[in-house]
Amino acid sequence: MIHIPKGTKDVLPSESRLWHYIEDTARSVAKDFRLLEIRTPVFEHTELFLRGVGDTTDIVNKEMYTFLDKGGRSITLKPEGTAGAVRSFIENGLFNEPMPLKTYYFTPVFRYERPQAGRLREHHQFGIEMFGSPSAAADAELISAAYTLFNRLGVCGLELCINSIGCPECRPKYHAALKEYYKAHEDKLCPVCLERLEKNPLRILDCKEEGCIAVNQGAPSTLDYLCEECNAHFTELKQTLTALGIPFTVNPRIVRGLDYYTKTVFEFVSGDLGAKSTVCGGGRYDNLVASLGGNPTPAAGFGLGLERLLLLMQNLNLPFGEPDGVTLYIAPLGEKALLPAKKLAYDLRKAGVSVETDLMARSLKAQMKYADKINARYVLVLGEDELNSGKSN
Repeated sequence: MIHIPKGTKDVLPSESRLWHYIEDTARSVAKDFRLLEIRTPVFEHTELFLRGVGDTTDIVNKEMYTFLDKGGRSITLKPEGTAGAVRSFIENGLFNEPMPLKTYYFTPVFRYERPQAGRLREHHQFGIEMFGSPSAAADAELISAAYTLFNRLGVCGLELCINSIGCPECRPKYHAALKEYYKAHEDKLCPVCLERLEKNPLRILDCKEEGCIAVNQGAPSTLDYLCEECNAHFTELKQTLTALGIPFTVNPRIVRGLDYYTKTVFEFVSGDLGAKSTVCGGGRYDNLVASLGGNPTPAAGFGLGLERLLLLMQNLNLPFGEPDGVTLYIAPLGEKALLPAKKLAYDLRKAGVSVETDLMARSLKAQMKYADKINARYVLVLGEDELNSGKSN
């Protein structure tokens, strides 16, 4: 017996309708926000993630599935969706489209990490990436799209946490303040964070080790080091969210786990998955397009874990719509009715009617039970008398 790899999961036929319900709802939100679908490959050149995601992140250092292909090229299964969307934006000249360009996608992502509830080594994301607008209003629209999706699904109790991590203008001052603070607490930092202290102290704020979490409670706040432009941008974001009626909490400890973010970062977190878990996270990445070889282009986006969202909905006992049924079940009675039943079923299917008929040589009684199990709305019994008369029951 060959078993499924650790950290992966089969989506069984009985579960697929739950996925369809979430995906269909997300597509309806995308339509209302005029988002256009983009699809990128499951694997990319490794350099894309080294330059895009950042070589100081856990994703790059610990979690990527990287291998050499038969041509000796280093290839990586995508660990997140943004870098591939940005690569496509540049490579396919999408910057020539009217701005803002607002895109969405569904994608599998792969991270070699300890499997946990709602987060597997292969999991799936619904993501939105918006290119062209530097405005905090674009960040608010991005957040409002996620908020709208949660509302349509009936998901309540999520907390929206926002922060600003500044820009290349003001972040060096904050980094210097972090280094000075952490230098005084080096004995309490984990070995990984001791390395981060020199390379990127901002990453320490994202550490999940208990000792580092305790040290982080007294760390300087990024909000105290924002330049005038970043402060105005963050103020506009808060004002816009307030005007939209979207509640939020300012959390200066949020930095997200990717190096490309600038200014706005945000998370929707839930306490209904055990410990507080991030269901959706994202922010602004104004420098990523240029760092990957494109013209400077402001952008923002988010990723939402579908497994985690599905688990949350199940924990909240939320409905997933009505189970799929079939409009008509044709029950052939006797051998002479088998081919006419199949022909009638085929003709109706071509006309767009959902039809099922017997493929298991069941008795009429057994067919009636089966029709009930598959939620057939109507049953048509087709026997010799019906064929001779041209009428059916």
